[in-house]
Amino acid sequence: MFDSPHATTEHAELRRQVARFVQQEVEPNALAWDQAGSVPREVLRRMGRLGWLGLRYPPQFGGAGADMVTSAVFQEALSRSTCGGFVVTVLVHTDMASPHLAHAGSAEQKARWLPAICRGECITAVAVTEPDAGSDVAALRTRAVRDDGHYVVNGTKMFITNGVHADLYFVAARTGEAGARGISILAVEKGTPGLRVSRALAKQGWLASDTAELAFENCRVPAANLLGEENAGFYAIMRNFQTERIALAAMAVGHCRTALELTFRYVTQRQAFGEPLWGKQAIRQRLSMLAAKVEAARQLLYHCAWQVDQGREDVREVSMLKALTGELANEVMYDCQQFHGGMGYMRESPIERLVRDARILAIGGGATEVMLEEVAKRFEQGLAS
Repeated sequence: MFDSPHATTEHAELRRQVARFVQQEVEPNALAWDQAGSVPREVLRRMGRLGWLGLRYPPQFGGAGADMVTSAVFQEALSRSTCGGFVVTVLVHTDMASPHLAHAGSAEQKARWLPAICRGECITAVAVTEPDAGSDVAALRTRAVRDDGHYVVNGTKMFITNGVHADLYFVAARTGEAGARGISILAVEKGTPGLRVSRALAKQGWLASDTAELAFENCRVPAANLLGEENAGFYAIMRNFQTERIALAAMAVGHCRTALELTFRYVTQRQAFGEPLWGKQAIRQRLSMLAAKVEAARQLLYHCAWQVDQGREDVREVSMLKALTGELANEVMYDCQQFHGGMGYMRESPIERLVRDARILAIGGGATEVMLEEVAKRFEQGLAS
């Protein structure tokens, strides 16, 4: 049982329920979903019926009204799966895309879309990244021009998770001046004329996640689909980056714990030179040090989630968390694959899938270098606290 001042018996039960779902519904199908390039919609609807797709949303819309720590418990438990593409399909929907509606949507917009989002009947994506604008959100070029009760959107979005199969996209577009002050968020429904998936993207990892390049060609979006105030979208994106980075950190921690568990099982059974690999001091000590690092990162994860619940959005600590866990996931996977030997290089091996899926965790949602610059800006502040 996880020993933390933030852990509750309800959290332990949630972990058990999610673990059972992962073992019964996800792991037997992980390879097939990788090959198919997507997660079946019925699986997401089942998660909706279990109440997991709207944990932090108000009960009046079908949510659970839970806090951020509970959300982190779910994120980490889900990430014990070896199928990162499945995990990110869910977490983009729950923690990266739909929060834009929950935070900035009007009462009418929430009533229209949020219940179906919680049920898993309306899957969401967030479209911010462009070919020339990733972490530098203020540089995005996709433009939305007001015209007779609509916004006419033109531009391209790149690396959009859930981009092929989403029902609702939250699109960042320039509605005003250059820079951060001229960006708005529009809700764009699937099938809107002028919106098309220009291509599905082939990736190194997260193969079960559908990722797309989107094209907007004179796409007419009703002005009523504007989320929040016009030209205030940059600040909404920055706010949601915090919860997005906590979710990705939880994913990294969950994957690390699974990799260590799989590797421990393997090295205690695999015989070499007359004894199990676990008998080799070098292997025991390297795995033990990795376990120590993962446990420390896990404690920081829950501290950051707890801070959100206290109304504190500490960019410095969340940036530390994202940088730390993204790099740690890759360190853990390297050693765990190494200790699996040749079997760890085979596509049939879960550790091989975890290795592929870990690489993006130091890139997506804020690259390590960007996160460390956020820490550097606040370096003196951290020393003084």
